Amino acid sequence: MDPVLELADVSVRRGQTTLIEGVDWTVEEDERWVVLGPNGAGKTTLLQVVSAQIHPTSGVAGILGEVLGTIDVFDLRPRIGLTSAALAERIPRDEKVHDVVVSASYAVIGRWREHYDDLDHQRAAALLTELGAGHLSDRTFGTLSEGERKRVQIARSLMTDPELLLLDEPAAGLDLSGREDLVSTLSVLAMDETSPATILVSHHVEEIPPGFTHALLLREGRVVASGPLEHVMTEEILSATFGMPLQLRHEDARWSARRSPRHRTG
Repeated sequence: MDPVLELADVSVRRGQTTLIEGVDWTVEEDERWVVLGPNGAGKTTLLQVVSAQIHPTSGVAGILGEVLGTIDVFDLRPRIGLTSAALAERIPRDEKVHDVVVSASYAVIGRWREHYDDLDHQRAAALLTELGAGHLSDRTFGTLSEGERKRVQIARSLMTDPELLLLDEPAAGLDLSGREDLVSTLSVLAMDETSPATILVSHHVEEIPPGFTHALLLREGRVVASGPLEHVMTEEILSATFGMPLQLRHEDARWSARRSPRHRTG
């Protein structure tokens, strides 16, 4: 079976600035990846390549068996589920939640004159229920809490039964309870064998849901480490990624990190 994603020596440059450089990365269908790194590490740029929003300046980006630059990206994008803050900002605040989800069938934001059949409506309703947001169907998007909006966006991203699911900082802006609810939801998705290959972008190891299998760590546009979580989630690698000495804990299938105390003498 071909990889879902295969990047070979991918770089993105804008003028004299290199945003990502020499990225090699392969994602298989049954894998759940988290992309970690500090601000400016290149995470957003990498996700733009993976979601077929931009082309690499050099290197080869293979996505779902296609190569960017050789196909029409408008045929590729519907096969990719995406949640991001930028996408959420485009959703009309007066749009009903059910319509936010079902309109993904036509890859549009904001219902107009499209026609949806009963199967579309049934799938939208089922996804909202699965993600604990079924009771929100008749609410408008603008009246939802941040956590509720995240659940609706994930339901929308799954509407077309994508082959690749991309989650760009889904816990951003959530309080502690909202984050924990979302991590629990994403854990259920990750452990579901029918779920698509998933890539989650985050700044925080605490946001890695149980069930995720691999990690890619970035710093200044370059890959620090890539592979199974148990191999790359070490204090040494995490400290190199974030540029400070860190203590790392793994307990009850969850990760946590904090700055190491100063070296004691005497």
